Amino acid sequence: MTDIYHIHIKGHLDPAWASDFDGMTLHHLDNGVTRLSGPVADQAALHGILARIRDLGAPLLSVQQVGTKGGDNE
Repeated sequence: MTDIYHIHIKGHLDPAWASDFDGMTLHHLDNGVTRLSGPVADQAALHGILARIRDLGAPLLSVQQVGTKGGDNE
């Protein structure tokens, strides 16, 4: 099973960055926040995504596990 995450960062990222986040989907929220949503294979993959956000200099607002793909929350 794979965990599903929502990661919120301040500002709207250009959709061209989507390919840098391991297949996560970028959603621009009305409040000036970008939400990255999608499956994350494991903790190492999550840390890789967070490192890319850090390298962009984008302020990280929250990281939330919202479900499990292949489980009851799919």
